Amino acid sequence: GAAVMVTSHLGRPTEGELKPEDTLMPVAVRLGQLLGKPVRLVADWVDGGFKVEPGEIVLLENCRCNKGEKKNNDELAQKMAKLCDIYVNDAFGTAHRAEATTHGIARFAPVACAGFLMGGEIDALSRALENPKRPLVAIVAGAKVSTKLTILKSLADKVDQLIVGGGIANTFLLATGKRIGDSLAEPNLVNEAHAIMDMMKERGAEVPLPVDVVVADEVSALARANKISVDDVHANDRILDVGPKTAAKLAEIIAHAGTIVWNGPIGVFEHDQFAGGTKMLASAIAHSDGFSLAGGGDTLAAIAKFHIAQDVDYISTGGGAFLEFLEGKTLPA
Repeated sequence: GAAVMVTSHLGRPTEGELKPEDTLMPVAVRLGQLLGKPVRLVADWVDGGFKVEPGEIVLLENCRCNKGEKKNNDELAQKMAKLCDIYVNDAFGTAHRAEATTHGIARFAPVACAGFLMGGEIDALSRALENPKRPLVAIVAGAKVSTKLTILKSLADKVDQLIVGGGIANTFLLATGKRIGDSLAEPNLVNEAHAIMDMMKERGAEVPLPVDVVVADEVSALARANKISVDDVHANDRILDVGPKTAAKLAEIIAHAGTIVWNGPIGVFEHDQFAGGTKMLASAIAHSDGFSLAGGGDTLAAIAKFHIAQDVDYISTGGGAFLEFLEGKTLPA
């Protein structure tokens, strides 16, 4: 019997403009199919001026197009709050941004609460961090240390094993004096990598680094992959995955974990010849008895590629929000 209004962010539109690619129309159509009744899409909705009948569901056009959304404008938030008796936030993926529909409206709505997805995310993430079953193993991989530096530091304080992969692992290898050839890395962050390894060592924990790697001279579907020891990397080699010995070592660490937090694939898994490490990691997580929690776009793509979605205990819908929560930050939403 409630009159329900739903809205969402979509894409990164220019505020005040609604381009064809920014419309929620396809969402309205799909929502109608799922509910078995038509769902109206309401365009200029901020000032009210539209009616919703009891038992009806309408979709309010992309709220990211409203002027003042990104700056968390009070006037906009107050107008939106007037439209409802109860405001429900179920968008965990944007919970790390203080915007008018994620933060502002909650301050002015008569009643504000979290939806089921938001509640489930907070429960799962809290379970992994606040009182985890140990050993607690975190896998943090990606192209750059700089984008994940704060999370690496924050996890170095909590976890028993910190598995790094991708360009991040290359920077850590550089820090231990290894040659990485033409691989993606950030030499200016070698000291930071050292500091993280030292933090872990002091606590009797460790950062297990690759002992063998898969290299090629380019990143492409046709590139020839060579499996070599980490000590045999040549000047024009690019490290694009971990080798089988390393993958087996990581799988063993995961097999004994009580809690596993996974963010980022450990190789260029989009190409099959550089997917071995991530595939073995995914398989180890799928077979683990520990509580597993995964998040981030590339991680979800790897989970889909290796068909393990039903074997991961919780898959987060957040990328940035997932990382900021793991860092121990309070998310504004």
